[in-house]
Amino acid sequence: FSLKELHGIFPWLVESIFGSLDGIIVGWNLRCLQGRTNPNEYSVALDFLDPSGPMMKLVYKLQAEEYRYDFPVSYLPGPVKASIQEQVLPECSLYHNKVQFPSAGGLGLNLALNPFEYYMFYFAISLITQKNSPVTHHVSPSNSAYFILVDTYLKCFLPTEGSVLPPPSSNPGGAIPSPTPRSPAVPFSSYGMHHTSLLKRHIAHQPSVNADPASQEIWRSETLLQIFVEMWLHHYSLEMYQKMQSPHVKLEVLHYRLSISSKHHGSPAQSSYQALHAYQESFKPTEEHVLVVRLLVKHLHAFSNSLKPEPLSPSAHSHTASPLEEFKRVVIPRFVQEKLYIFLQHCFGHWPLDASFRAVLEMWLSYLQPWRYAPEKPPQSTESLPRSVSEKWAAFIQENLLMYTKLFVGFLNRALRTDLVSPKNALMVFRVAKVFAQPNLAEMILKGEQLFLEPELVIPHRQHRLFMSPTLGGSFLSSRSPAVTDASFKVKSHVYSLEGQDFQYKQMFGTEVRNLVLKLAQLICQAQQTAKSISDHSAETMASQSFFSWFRFAPSDMNGSYTGNDLDEIGQDSIKKTDEYLEKALEYLCQIFKLSEAQLTQMMMKCGTAQDENGKKQLPDCIASENGLILTPLGRYQIINGLRRFEVQYQGDTELQPIRSYENAALVRLLFRLSSVLNERFADQMEVLCSREDFVGRLCRYHLTNPHLAQKIRYSPVVRDRTSQNWGPRISLRFLASYRTLISLLMIYFLASWFYIGPVGCTFIILIGYFLYAVIMTFFFEGWKPHGH
Repeated sequence: FSLKELHGIFPWLVESIFGSLDGIIVGWNLRCLQGRTNPNEYSVALDFLDPSGPMMKLVYKLQAEEYRYDFPVSYLPGPVKASIQEQVLPECSLYHNKVQFPSAGGLGLNLALNPFEYYMFYFAISLITQKNSPVTHHVSPSNSAYFILVDTYLKCFLPTEGSVLPPPSSNPGGAIPSPTPRSPAVPFSSYGMHHTSLLKRHIAHQPSVNADPASQEIWRSETLLQIFVEMWLHHYSLEMYQKMQSPHVKLEVLHYRLSISSKHHGSPAQSSYQALHAYQESFKPTEEHVLVVRLLVKHLHAFSNSLKPEPLSPSAHSHTASPLEEFKRVVIPRFVQEKLYIFLQHCFGHWPLDASFRAVLEMWLSYLQPWRYAPEKPPQSTESLPRSVSEKWAAFIQENLLMYTKLFVGFLNRALRTDLVSPKNALMVFRVAKVFAQPNLAEMILKGEQLFLEPELVIPHRQHRLFMSPTLGGSFLSSRSPAVTDASFKVKSHVYSLEGQDFQYKQMFGTEVRNLVLKLAQLICQAQQTAKSISDHSAETMASQSFFSWFRFAPSDMNGSYTGNDLDEIGQDSIKKTDEYLEKALEYLCQIFKLSEAQLTQMMMKCGTAQDENGKKQLPDCIASENGLILTPLGRYQIINGLRRFEVQYQGDTELQPIRSYENAALVRLLFRLSSVLNERFADQMEVLCSREDFVGRLCRYHLTNPHLAQKIRYSPVVRDRTSQNWGPRISLRFLASYRTLISLLMIYFLASWFYIGPVGCTFIILIGYFLYAVIMTFFFEGWKPHGH
């Protein structure tokens, strides 16, 4: 096709592949396309969208002619959308010189993107907009075509070895040129500028890729990474958005908003309420979204760690370093660190308290361990032993201190609210403890905290402002930050840039966090005992199962209700795994926070004080007071999660108890009416019989009265008001409604018919047997009343 025809087809083709921005058109549904279920479509899609495939060749062909395509601002992430709609230009160079105001009768603001940007915008945002697409079968996100394409694009445009391959071109000159500067469409206020030359350059709307001719080599790499970060990590609240801005920037934005008029460019300014609503969008990342972000984090670590060692001579370095090497040097702190921290904070605070949090956890742990993706590998013989974290990673740990400390505290608060008896939750605690227990890691985190807590030095105002916000506007090549040798200043710059100048830092190895760790250790001990009691209960249940237990001949407790756990259905192997995870997690926590054996012994003793004589049933944690037992926060947690419970028993009339699952409901109601009629008719006779002092009186008093219940009713006005029964001698026939009683009678009649005994004789034998049973109980076991007499 001619370029003019391709120019008209391109937007339709992109939408047909990745779906529409509003989610109505699903497109090829790459997120659900897998080689196992659709091998032909899977291979064709990957070949067509490969970096060297037909689609990218079309992109580069259109790129050479500098075509532009409109992307609606309304589909950008909330903070960016609200900022552009208020005519304040975001600091990311991705949006500079691209905002187009609508013409007369237009619907809204648009970004004028080149073909490569337009294609990547749709590709990245399809992960967000297409999350509600129909799925007909179980899909593994890591095996989908979308996941594979993300990995392929990262390896192509952010290579760990060699340089970025030049795009295919039909021009004799070779490579496709990067986008050229364009005249500004509308004057914008800009924020995030901390240097005069940067501010002037951005107001002039010079694109970042033209700051240096050498940057032509990697403009696609920078654009790809910026688009991925903006689309996947730029979702947070207005409070977080404002916290990212420095004070002078807030003042600049405020002055601009005060001076803006409603007739400016025919686009009225948004009200404060509308702007607030636009910023605080409802954002719920999916597990697939988190897995893709983890893939990005892992690749960026490998990309950054592939940086060549710096030459000894600084002058030689300035002449020999290529743009790609410079990009590797600043890719994580400049492009990813800030937004990933906010994204993780959002997930830690809003993710459900279930096992799906494992995806967020592993993504966080991947970021915390860049040494796992370093080129050097440990020897095979030492893989089983924990490898000590090298001192060369101290700078990374210090410049990412909040990633380690504040998010660790956030995880502690989550772990204290989860059921650690569950093997999946126990595994998460084990994973975090194992990572932080790596040799030398805790010491380096402690060193970073000490650097942050050092007294502040007098720093020139201009230099101080520069490092309070490391995410400088424009390309990273536009201005190199001066070398900072003060490690303490680096740590403080990192903390204050992410949390603001008024941030109250909570030490990871301080008293408050240490108390949280002790609470977690106590919960681990309790969870171990609970898992053991569940294991013992399951073993007893299995041992007591027999043919007669189906007929409910085994002892039953009408008032008891065992609170089960998912371990009941998982099996003994998983219970052992849970115990192993918790035991190792407790060992690692002791290593990290230097917990002594005496503290552990004290916690174990405290956990065991609430056990009964069998060591199986434990009361919730509570405090004795004048008004009885009062639950502590720990006790409330135990009850909510089913770890412990009070032995609550029915104390009302046994005849009025709820109908049980092993009783026939119709028979219960019928026998209750029959026994009520008998009790009303023979009440006086039963009173006379029970008042006798001979054997008959003892027999009737024991089997026709309930002295314990009568005493409770006498002193309990609540129970007396709820029931209007006569609490004197009475006949109870409810036991006949039990299925086990009915089955027992049927078996007796069956045996009687086998020995040629008629129904009348069988009934007579049953009555004689029950009478003898009652006599024996009266004489020898008067203190024990059989259940369901």
